[in-house]
Amino acid sequence: MSSIHRAVLRQAEATPESRLPPGIQPLPRPPAMGRAVELAFLRWEKRDLVSTENFWRDFGLHIVSRSADALVARGTGTSACISIATKGRVNRFVGPAFRMSDGTDLERFVRDMGARPIPPDRIPGGGRGVELADPAGRSVWLLQGQTPVDALPVREPLVADMNTAFFAPRVNRTIRAPLEPAQVVRLGHVVMQTVDFPRLADWYQRVLAIIPTDVQYLADGSPALAFFRLDLGDQPADHHTVVIVGGIEEKYEHSAYEVVDLDALGQGQQVLRAQGHRHMWGIGRHVLGSQLFDYWIDPDGFEYEHYTDGDLFTADFETAYSPLEFGGIWAWGDDAPASMKPRKTVGTLLRVLGLLRRKAITPQRLKLLGEALDAPARPWA
Repeated sequence: MSSIHRAVLRQAEATPESRLPPGIQPLPRPPAMGRAVELAFLRWEKRDLVSTENFWRDFGLHIVSRSADALVARGTGTSACISIATKGRVNRFVGPAFRMSDGTDLERFVRDMGARPIPPDRIPGGGRGVELADPAGRSVWLLQGQTPVDALPVREPLVADMNTAFFAPRVNRTIRAPLEPAQVVRLGHVVMQTVDFPRLADWYQRVLAIIPTDVQYLADGSPALAFFRLDLGDQPADHHTVVIVGGIEEKYEHSAYEVVDLDALGQGQQVLRAQGHRHMWGIGRHVLGSQLFDYWIDPDGFEYEHYTDGDLFTADFETAYSPLEFGGIWAWGDDAPASMKPRKTVGTLLRVLGLLRRKAITPQRLKLLGEALDAPARPWA
């Protein structure tokens, strides 16, 4: 009599920080110098502003201004700007800008960290700000006093009319989501990779007072990836606004933009496909943060994410810890593409040898990172 093999399905379990088992290292929480209340916008240098503008429009951003030297875009929300691209000789991510609480003393960053004042005419929405360089050399703007703008029209979410097996509010009515770009409401988060995870995580916590919501650790118990949310007190904040990933280079990973609902995600995908843009991954659902997602690549190779239905947490919610596993980034949907892992090329090998030679990374940590990424994400697939 033949036996039938059945796959064993499993999901990683998260552990609250107060109940961490021996050997798992909690992420240090340094005292903060200020407090961020919003990821305001991202800044880019682009060789071709026309192709960037076409992608941004098809992705669902609204162009505020454009010239031969600069491109400014917003969402439908009240932020005057969520993305700026200036004409440059290379395509690169310049850095993020954060709106700080009214109680943050920007002059302290000038005195203690060598921050430089930003000319007011460079700041969309006005106000004041200072510029810092993070440990990777990335430009970070800290802002106050920006003037909000009127929100733009956006359709109502369709999820309130969703029929389920137990609740069916939609009778004698249909769902007809418009075939249009997925209108971006706001900028949600930015993900950055770094060779020196402890240093970058410490710096952003110290400058922004961000709170780790979920921390993932390697087999030796050391933290290697952290999802940070804003400290908004009793006001619920996104599961993550800044994500720091330990890896083998200093780079922008992706940025994410909130849309109205799942139908916007789906219809937006059709528009982007029809216009010939490069799809990366989705539609699916993340594990940490729970967002429904869809990833795209702009004409210069930078990753953008549409998302909806993300988790929210107040400041008192306890940090959770889980093992770093490649399969831990999504609950369902197509498998994550190989491009989300470091490419095994001669260039990658030379980069790693350089890191080892400079002692920027240890052979042990490199081995642990490799084991976490190379393990089968879906052993049953």
